[in-house]
Amino acid sequence: MLPDGSIDEAFNLGKWLDGSYGVVFFWLLDFTFVCPSETLGYNARVGALAERGAKLVGVSIDSQFAHHAWRETPVERGGPGAVDFPLVANVTKSISRDYGVLTGGAVALRGTFVIDRDGVVRQQIVNDLPLGRDADEAVRILDALQFHEEHGEVCPAGWRKVSASMKPDAAGVAAYLRDHAHAL
Repeated sequence: MLPDGSIDEAFNLGKWLDGSYGVVFFWLLDFTFVCPSETLGYNARVGALAERGAKLVGVSIDSQFAHHAWRETPVERGGPGAVDFPLVANVTKSISRDYGVLTGGAVALRGTFVIDRDGVVRQQIVNDLPLGRDADEAVRILDALQFHEEHGEVCPAGWRKVSASMKPDAAGVAAYLRDHAHAL
């Protein structure tokens, strides 16, 4: 289901991304407890992702009909309401299986995948069912990836745009740790 509510039976992630960065996230089922909070969190970051040249896609094993009903459920009634990114219906569970997030052959774990402009997964985080995600982490990882691509330096633990990076060699890590280990 596309952001305008229409159905694209031939939706293809590679074509949708078309050289953009991507963030793909999986949730177990529509109309569950943690999932609308995560969906709203990701939806609130669509603009921040777009500023970084990234597109967002959500995937669950529900049908397009369930997605439609879920999108029509207002926030105050426990749904996400309309969202600004595609909701992929994966009733065959093949996408969840391909990304390694299908659990017990039943539902997807809470997987998040950051994909570069060449279609390569550069980060994957998979949470167990009761553990919600922080959508800001996908934004942070995109910032780090783009910083690395532009400057060739690497981004240490907890790196943010305003943080120090390090040169990818022994001297670089030693200098970074000398000055920043206390803050890690």
